[in-house]
Amino acid sequence: MRKNVLFLLVMIMSINGLTSSVNAQEKKNKFSTDGWWKPAEPPFSPVVNEDNSITFRVKASGAKNVILHFDEWDVLSQPMVKDEHGVWSVTIHPVKPRLYQYVFEIDGIRTIDFANPVVKAGTSVYGSVVEVHGSSIPRYDELQNVPHGEIHILKYISTPLHKPREMYVYLPAEYHKNNSEKFPVLYLRHGGGDSESSWTKDGRAGIILDNLIASGKAKPMLIVMSNGLTDGSWAGGSTVEGMDILEEELLNDIIPYIEQRYRVKKDKKSRAIAGLSMGGGQAYVIGLRNLDKFSYIGQFSAGIMGDGNFSHDKYTPHIMENLENINKQLKLLWISCGTKDPRYDGHVEFVENLKKMGIKYEFHDSNYGHEWEFWRQQLRDFVQGIFKN
Repeated sequence: MRKNVLFLLVMIMSINGLTSSVNAQEKKNKFSTDGWWKPAEPPFSPVVNEDNSITFRVKASGAKNVILHFDEWDVLSQPMVKDEHGVWSVTIHPVKPRLYQYVFEIDGIRTIDFANPVVKAGTSVYGSVVEVHGSSIPRYDELQNVPHGEIHILKYISTPLHKPREMYVYLPAEYHKNNSEKFPVLYLRHGGGDSESSWTKDGRAGIILDNLIASGKAKPMLIVMSNGLTDGSWAGGSTVEGMDILEEELLNDIIPYIEQRYRVKKDKKSRAIAGLSMGGGQAYVIGLRNLDKFSYIGQFSAGIMGDGNFSHDKYTPHIMENLENINKQLKLLWISCGTKDPRYDGHVEFVENLKKMGIKYEFHDSNYGHEWEFWRQQLRDFVQGIFKN
């Protein structure tokens, strides 16, 4: 009986195996790579032409009206034309080598260019980005054939906010050349619509430093870029209460983490703090509150300095009671704003008040608005003046 059962099991398994083999032979393989053996399609949108004009395209066959909005501040709006395939296009005039932002407006709805994966993003996605390269001379913020540093993304727990956060850290190429060398640190803060990644992605901070260090124009340094928002709003990062939280986080969480993890100098003359817009206000306030910890302050286009209502008594109590000490402790107080920025007149008034008080500073402006091209240039110029001795 037992032998009969085993025989039946063997027969069943043999029949099943034969059936599967027959079915596999009868079932045809429908997968094919025949259509894959062709070169890549030419770029669809955007296309930077040889004369630095740019062609933009978008597929929107059912649309009635499509407009290109080009650039971040001095916006060029141009209607696009539809062809017989439902593709809208426009070619704009030649532009200077630079990074540019743009969006499409399709029947009143603004959208990014979905054919272009490069976007400007912070607390939201603001637009698509196109890069026009330099010709014979590369741009200061363009990837060049020089030694490149690294970007580290670190996670930590914010003690005052009771939640996990991230920061981006730039290490110069020189960091790995000499294991005994220690480096100064720039703590760099972002704007109200940005995030801790913005100075790396939109600001090109690492690339700018790579180029400057390679040409001997800036000292090798680390750049620490943390999140400057407390509740997701500009107000949360600009009030006195918000500054208190961010100051505590910087001094008790971020700086100790950096100084424990990396080979960095720990004296005040080896620390700088700077920022743009909301982050510029934070850098100015936190820097002045901690003159024993920072020797360099950079403030680019801060809103709280631009509305004419900034109060040192409110944000930096008692600091202005010893003006001589400010001048003694700071090697550089850098303040800047674009001349097209609505905050500009307020900045002019602000530095005039500093002058009347006898505080030493440098004021820088140029023909830009509240935009990344201005802030990249300010970073480029600011870092050339810090950590010199």
